[in-house]
Amino acid sequence: MSERVWRKSSRSGTGGIGGQDCVEVAALPKGRGIRDSKAPDTGHLTLTPTSFTQLITRVKRGDLDL
Repeated sequence: MSERVWRKSSRSGTGGIGGQDCVEVAALPKGRGIRDSKAPDTGHLTLTPTSFTQLITRVKRGDLDL
């Protein structure tokens, strides 16, 4: 089994408790993984490629800004 390669966003910022506010993504055998870069051992969310694309589109549009 090949090792997963997690990539951190180039737009990672600073702030919050602990410094970097960031997520990491990886290509997985059955989809795309998303995890908290500050707590990588706590698990990850797996999305289908279609759901991942939809999520990224909505984030870029600002639909999910809180």
